[in-house]
Amino acid sequence: MIRTALAFAFAAVVGLVALKVAFGVLGGAIGIAFALGWFALKLVCIGGAVYFALSIVSPDSAARVRGALGVGGTPRPS
Repeated sequence: MIRTALAFAFAAVVGLVALKVAFGVLGGAIGIAFALGWFALKLVCIGGAVYFALSIVSPDSAARVRGALGVGGTPRPS
């Protein structure tokens, strides 16, 4: 019974050390990943707003942008 309790305690200590190392070392990497994701989301929102304004002001230019990106419309022949 004491052996089982010691095994659980040892597993808990190993788990806590693993969590401390994981969040300590990988915390910076996770933070950088979230920062880059937030920056990418901002770029997508700004690009979408610019495209929306372009589609209102000049639909032909918006169609050219859409064609250059290969998005929507009729499928391109392969």
